[in-house]
Amino acid sequence: MARRAERPRLVIDRVPRFITPANEPDSAPLFRRDLPIDEGHGAVVSARLTLSALGIVEAWINGTPVSNDLLTPGWTSYEWRLHSVTHDVTALMAPQSTMGIAIGNGWYRGRLGWIPTQRYGDRLAAYAELRLVFEDAHEQVIVTDESWQVGPSSITANDFYDGQSIDARLADDDWKQPGFSSPLWGAVRVLDYAGAVVSDPVAPVRRIAELAPQRVWSSESGSIIVDFGQNIVGFLRLTLRGESGQVVTARHAEVLDGGRLATRPLRTAAATDRFTLSGGVDTFEPSFTFHGFRYAELEGWPGQPDDVGAAVRAVVIGTDLHRTGHFACSVPELNQLHENVVRGMRGNFIDIPTDCPQRDERLGWTGDISAFAPTAAYLFDVQQFLADWLVDVGLEQSHHGGVVPYTVPDILKYAADPPLGAGSPEATAIWSDASVWVPWALWEAYGDPQVLRSTVDSMVAHGRRVRSLLSPSGVWDAGFQFGDWLDPDAPPDRPGAAKADRGVVATACAYRTAVCISAVAELLDRPAEHEEFARMATELRAAFQREYVGDQRISSDCATVYVLAIVFGLLDSEQSAWAGARLAELVAASGDRISTGFAGTPFVMDALTMTGHIDTAYRLLLQRECPSWLYPVTMGATTVWERWDSMLPDGSINPGDMTSFNHYALGAVADWMHRSLGGLAPLEPGYRRMRIAPQVAAGIDWASTSLETPHGLAAVHWRTDGELVRLQVTIPSGTTAVVVWPGDPDLELRPGSHELVLPRRVARVSDELAR
Repeated sequence: MARRAERPRLVIDRVPRFITPANEPDSAPLFRRDLPIDEGHGAVVSARLTLSALGIVEAWINGTPVSNDLLTPGWTSYEWRLHSVTHDVTALMAPQSTMGIAIGNGWYRGRLGWIPTQRYGDRLAAYAELRLVFEDAHEQVIVTDESWQVGPSSITANDFYDGQSIDARLADDDWKQPGFSSPLWGAVRVLDYAGAVVSDPVAPVRRIAELAPQRVWSSESGSIIVDFGQNIVGFLRLTLRGESGQVVTARHAEVLDGGRLATRPLRTAAATDRFTLSGGVDTFEPSFTFHGFRYAELEGWPGQPDDVGAAVRAVVIGTDLHRTGHFACSVPELNQLHENVVRGMRGNFIDIPTDCPQRDERLGWTGDISAFAPTAAYLFDVQQFLADWLVDVGLEQSHHGGVVPYTVPDILKYAADPPLGAGSPEATAIWSDASVWVPWALWEAYGDPQVLRSTVDSMVAHGRRVRSLLSPSGVWDAGFQFGDWLDPDAPPDRPGAAKADRGVVATACAYRTAVCISAVAELLDRPAEHEEFARMATELRAAFQREYVGDQRISSDCATVYVLAIVFGLLDSEQSAWAGARLAELVAASGDRISTGFAGTPFVMDALTMTGHIDTAYRLLLQRECPSWLYPVTMGATTVWERWDSMLPDGSINPGDMTSFNHYALGAVADWMHRSLGGLAPLEPGYRRMRIAPQVAAGIDWASTSLETPHGLAAVHWRTDGELVRLQVTIPSGTTAVVVWPGDPDLELRPGSHELVLPRRVARVSDELAR
């Protein structure tokens, strides 16, 4: 009888551990190991490398990068979880192979926050598992352990805020090859990590594009200033030759002030890279840092200004999200505004959704994404990106007594003496509401209930926390609130001094939150919680009416309070009519300029549209004077600003100490542009049923928008033709749509391409604004 073949044994060196230098070098540490590949099993047919780090990691096999990813493993709530990523490295394996790893400070040990906080950790560490499968099905696993070595690198400093320093004289790629030995290399030790290492479901941060200089000139001080033509997030790549030891310094800024780099908005962030030349041809690419910039100033340049155009590139980075939504129209300034929204989102979605990419902040402020989530979900596929971030929202909340913090991950909880608005002592409207509003936006965009299942407990905990904060009168009028943050009428040094009563704003937001939680509980068949939050919503609406709604006025009588009351459904139909009329009066009284902040701006266009004031909405949208959406465009902006007047009309910079030129939150108007100007909106979650209802206005001759829905491409294009509007609609398979047109009965559309000719009924816009 033939002997049964034995199954090849699984050889495991050990479970992977985090390894850290026994004695850390004065540079970014490098780790290496010549790989002891098992013999006698034929060729390696599969090799998969899993990487993580306490810090940020880049890796090579036999000198070849294992991927083009950047800033791995990203930023999570490190206390409880850490991402890992896996790469197929089969093509890189050889009979004799070496793995090399470099670790930078990143978010783990780098500086975070504009106030003193402790860092997550003081020791960098590498984590790797290489899983090999051979021709005969034999398996081998090689991991980070005490057998590795550590040595110095040419990266002498690295920090996200302050920049990176590279000394090319210290560069030596021999360490990435088999057989390398050096007395400068030493031992490692194992470092325990208490959290969970989990596979990263999100697309990586990568190099997205490269920009050549658009203009280069010499400053009065003799330095060279380079303009890349648009505000980006990334770093420079320089290829140059100079004397050994010569230092080229690159400083970065978003705008100029008096012909010089405007660095005051960066606050304490140095945003400066330093490159020490070797004497040969050197290429520098500081991938352990990133900056928000349009302009770079070079000092110590070894050649002439004319050499810069060929030698320098701006490398644009961002999470490699799939673009899904597009928009264009006949007004160039609106197209530029939309492009600014897209560019600002890409630059601020660096592994997590942040507020800004340039100053000493760059944190995951929850209020920004609360306002922007619907826009984000249209422009890019952010389903996994934001769902993963929501995991950290829940973790931070569960370790903070049910309070959703103002930033996630929450490094500010480690501040010794945080100022008001930084330490998240208690829940606050809009910011803490991210635990509800963001998953709700994902549900509406993608129609996948899994995001609701995974976040409902966090939603319920937040809703109950809010209920515990209500006053005896039933409204949320006590405790800290950001309110209508960055109201354009607030003084530059008091961004929270808004016109809108904070209690009105908070109570309106609490009502919206309760309505959403009740709806989620009903969808998930949780009847007790459905009833609990339906009752909470009813009580909040009654309290809002009782405490804040008077004789055709809402307390504090400013645009934002009417906006929230209308859009969130706090008013009956008669009240909505007079509230819409009053809102239109206030917009007119402001000269058709913006008068809302973080709370009101995402919803002001909807409030005007819902109450029949389309003409007013378009006057507001097309306004070019400050404050308005198009004012920054007239000033040359290529991203959305933090303040309506981050740059003043005379070209000077807002005197406040909080002035970013890349802040996506106020770009939430793009959501209305997609739904109302373009005319494409979901009637059911995931666009299984759609509403086609473009709002045609004088001065806009055509508009188009398209979206890759979960079911396929949906698109709307309209153009005016005399007294007619020609409408082209694409409906994906498995969905339906309804065309809503003033004065006509609703028209049902089935999947396919449709061309309609409709009577032109337009909103009137002044000739001056239309121009």
